[in-house]
Amino acid sequence: MQASETPPVPPKLVRLANAAMALCLAVMASSVFVNVVLRYGFGSGVAASEELSRLLFVWMVFIGATAAYPMGEHMAFTSLLLALRDKPAMLTAMAVLIRVLVVLGCGFLAWGAWLQVVVGLGSHSVVLGYSSALLPLPAFLCSAAIGLMALWELVRNQTLDLGHSVEME
Repeated sequence: MQASETPPVPPKLVRLANAAMALCLAVMASSVFVNVVLRYGFGSGVAASEELSRLLFVWMVFIGATAAYPMGEHMAFTSLLLALRDKPAMLTAMAVLIRVLVVLGCGFLAWGAWLQVVVGLGSHSVVLGYSSALLPLPAFLCSAAIGLMALWELVRNQTLDLGHSVEME
């Protein structure tokens, strides 16, 4: 099955991910801006600004990574696979190998992130007091989501989309 034949990402999920990333970015930017103005203009700042910005940045990055995977927007080294374009059996074997490696890598990342979530349950951030488990949690959720999407593509025997040969890496 060609990648173009797969159903597109539901627009509601794309809008939700974009809105979540935009909200994270807006809160981060305004928090840092207010902190800079207060610190340099009035000699005092908001202590929570750094912690809040760090937490939101981590969540924003992993939301973006999760949203980018089904749309094929992650970096792809297609130049290695373009030589196999005329050899469908080899291309299918490479697609299976790549998806297995993605699932395996996501499994390792999810396991490590989950261990960090468990460790973080017992501690809290210094200023805001949120659970330290909130920092590795998006890595766990992202790796689980991408791993499941790659596993689904593997089960469906979906071929690799080599459509970004224009931007050859």
